[in-house]
Amino acid sequence: MSYPSDLTDDQWALLEPVFNAPGKRGRKHADDLRTVVDAMLYIAQTGCQWRYLPQSFGPWTRVWSQFRRWPRSGTWAHALTVLHAVAREAEGRVDLTPSKVVINTNLARGASNGGFTFHDRGGPYGRTKGAKRVVAVDGTGLPVGALVVPASTHENRASELMLQHLNSQGVTGRLELVLVDRGVTATAARTLGRRHDLEVRRVGWDDKQPTFRPIRHAWRVEVAHGRLGRSRRLAKSFENTTTSASGWLQLACIATTLRHLSRTRRDRPMLATAA
Repeated sequence: MSYPSDLTDDQWALLEPVFNAPGKRGRKHADDLRTVVDAMLYIAQTGCQWRYLPQSFGPWTRVWSQFRRWPRSGTWAHALTVLHAVAREAEGRVDLTPSKVVINTNLARGASNGGFTFHDRGGPYGRTKGAKRVVAVDGTGLPVGALVVPASTHENRASELMLQHLNSQGVTGRLELVLVDRGVTATAARTLGRRHDLEVRRVGWDDKQPTFRPIRHAWRVEVAHGRLGRSRRLAKSFENTTTSASGWLQLACIATTLRHLSRTRRDRPMLATAA
């Protein structure tokens, strides 16, 4: 049985080298690797619990054990970097890495079942107990990096962690400008700029209005957060570790990029025919 979240042959051709990279000890995965990835995409989209995973994906323990490994090894982050470069190329961009990114956070309520958890209080007036999702997008609005930190993490620290993450992923070679909101202090913005040799610019409206007013360029990260919210696994923060929560957020970013890539490749032949 197939599901709308399943990978197509073309999509799997892009991701299979990332998930099944050769190692020193030879073969790493069984033949069901594609089914395992499809199962993770299914859970991310539908939000079902591990034990409710359809039997067509095989034992849920097989999928669960593999998911636990990939966030720790950075596999999801690497897959997002690869897909982001492919999507930029499909958009007609000359360079595969961005020169400008927008960083913003979104607070998600925690839904922990007890025990050790990273959830704590944060957000406006420290009233929300949950997790803070940090997302960076480029000029096209595509996610280039995603992390999850405790809700009490200050915007200064969250932006610093994201820049460190982008640097470790090798996507900061052309980076010149980083847009952040007014939650980041002016002093912290200058410090981050000197530390990473780029411009960190705070954006926002000086006067408060009761209606929403998009900020030029910065609104793209708000749209990205809205699209990620369609993944029902992200309805709340169900995880007990930042590593696992970051894995689901990066998986949702991958699904969003795959959908964008499919639309781009489908529309370009139509535009060429019309021309």
